[in-house]
Amino acid sequence: MRDLIWLIIVILIIGWLIGFFGFGEAVGSLIHVLLVLAIIGILYRLAVGRRP
Repeated sequence: MRDLIWLIIVILIIGWLIGFFGFGEAVGSLIHVLLVLAIIGILYRLAVGRRP
């Protein structure tokens, strides 16, 4: 499950980078929504951490 979360985070960040540098103003706020989702995923992963 933790690998799946990291995979989703990486996909969101890559999507954000492609949208930001590839499409610029055309995509608009969708780019920032992807970034916020990736940050939320990272924070969730850090908060949950490793369980024994």
